[in-house]
Amino acid sequence: MSRDPYQEGMTLIEVIVAMVISGLVLLGAIGAVQVSSSSIRDSGLATKALELAQSRLESKRSVRWQLLLEDDVDGDGIPETLMKDDGQGGDVAADDGIYTAMLERGGVTVVWTVEADSRRSLDAVGLVAMKAVSSYAGGDGRKEVRLATLRANPVFVGPQ
Repeated sequence: MSRDPYQEGMTLIEVIVAMVISGLVLLGAIGAVQVSSSSIRDSGLATKALELAQSRLESKRSVRWQLLLEDDVDGDGIPETLMKDDGQGGDVAADDGIYTAMLERGGVTVVWTVEADSRRSLDAVGLVAMKAVSSYAGGDGRKEVRLATLRANPVFVGPQ
């Protein structure tokens, strides 16, 4: 029984073809991992943006009316932020009746506003619109999460 010397193993061309095919498969897998990790990062930022916007609005809904323009951002009972209507930072224009504050945390910037239904002091209005806009850099540009709600002044009895 004689053995054919050409049938004992793979030829050099077969090995090279197998390596090229394996390399292409590996490149495809690496690309898929990069896309999925980018999507996971964007999803994490989107979740953080939504959480920050919700927490700002929820704090505005739960605080006493007299403290509506103060913010205890870190939850220690001491207000760190005073909302202003001065045309600086996130505030668009001074004295427009829209009070604004801004916070940047972990790649997410949140700007929240309290807007009275008229240009009087907050003690003399019956309703305010509260908005929060969180923005972050996503994989394909700047992304935003926008939330809004209304709050009624509990002691407002009507125009004087």
